[in-house]
Amino acid sequence: MTDLRETADVPHPTEADLAAIGKSAQRKAGVRLIPIIGIGYGLAYMDRINISFASLQMNHDLHFSASVYGFGAGLFFIGYALCEVPSNLLLMRFGAKRWLARIIFTWGLLAAAQMFVRTPFEFNTIRFLLGVAEAGFFPGVIYYLTLWFPARMRARAVSRFYIALPLSSVVMGAIAGWLLGLGGKLGLAGWQWLLLIEGLPAVLFSFVILKLLPDFPATAAWLEPDEKAWLEDQLKADSERAHLGREAGVMKALISPKVWLIGAYFFCALTANYAYYFSAPAILQGATGWSVTNVGILIACFGLAGAAGMLLNGAHSDRTGERALHCIVPCVVMAVGYLIASYARTPWLVVAALGVSFTSFMSMQGPALSIPTQFLAGRACAAGIAAMNTITMFSGFVGPYWMGVMKDATGSYQAGLRGLVLPALGAAAVMFALTRSLKRPISIPLVKASELAG
Repeated sequence: MTDLRETADVPHPTEADLAAIGKSAQRKAGVRLIPIIGIGYGLAYMDRINISFASLQMNHDLHFSASVYGFGAGLFFIGYALCEVPSNLLLMRFGAKRWLARIIFTWGLLAAAQMFVRTPFEFNTIRFLLGVAEAGFFPGVIYYLTLWFPARMRARAVSRFYIALPLSSVVMGAIAGWLLGLGGKLGLAGWQWLLLIEGLPAVLFSFVILKLLPDFPATAAWLEPDEKAWLEDQLKADSERAHLGREAGVMKALISPKVWLIGAYFFCALTANYAYYFSAPAILQGATGWSVTNVGILIACFGLAGAAGMLLNGAHSDRTGERALHCIVPCVVMAVGYLIASYARTPWLVVAALGVSFTSFMSMQGPALSIPTQFLAGRACAAGIAAMNTITMFSGFVGPYWMGVMKDATGSYQAGLRGLVLPALGAAAVMFALTRSLKRPISIPLVKASELAG
């Protein structure tokens, strides 16, 4: 496509013209795309985590120990990790909207089917299959965003879609008590109602993705030709600056030390978060003595705080052009929060410490998730992000299983929380190492005020 500055038949656009075109293109992409993929990811996160609320009744009804529950809950991430790279390569082949719609349709069916489990084997099997079904959705979305948002605007774009994660906690916390209270209706237990009602919306939403999500800017009917050209020029420039550009092979991305370092960072950070979150309702109920409904409201408040932290830290990272410290500082704060919660004996201090840890974890997501797209592009980007997420997803098995084993061994969650300090600080150390490994710092060109206005 001809560069906007080189068109012979019309006057060359001024810098102000280009800024206006870019602002319009980004605004349209943000309004049209972010809500769709945000809702999709919110449904995904809710369907993988809602088992934490269901377990308050399910473990008693099915006679599952904390270890049995933690092992089965974590198997989701083994299935997810094993199919991550193949799924993202298939997304490149079939197109984003078709593959993402397939993913959300199948995981919705399996999420609802969890209501039929009766034995540990059935629980383990369906959790594993749920992970296989969902594999590729998150890295696919991150790759998809690189087709629409230039690198200097990416942390904010990621934060705007990823805000669905804490907001899904708000929704889940707000309705969990009501759904669990439906026990006895139509012969179903409350935990069965919860899994059914929270699983089916994903099936329906798959058709929304298929209808409304364009594969590339060139196929978006709502973009003007000059806006498409501006996006192509910006993304081409990002690709040329990437360490592994569009022409880099998939294998080169898979063996890149930088990919493994960012994967190790997320593995450590998510090990701590998943370990806490899959046991969060039980931990908070034990600390406060509150009902399931009130614990759900408390987790919903954590979700709101996490959403605010995510937006503020992501926007500040874009505005300053700095990534590393926006990831390292939240990890250290997260570690301190878990340590305080593990020793605290007063309910308010436990709640405050865990709330700060959760908010800190959420706040580093935008800056951290924008880092891989600074040294990856094209097929290397799709494969590299998938490889990163494959490493990351094993954290979802290690974390919950750790908490279950420690709960059965000690009778409480304090020792398990104490153990989460190590992976949280490990994430900070890995990010520091990644910063030093890059030939240029983990930073981006400062964004002009006119560009941030969009």
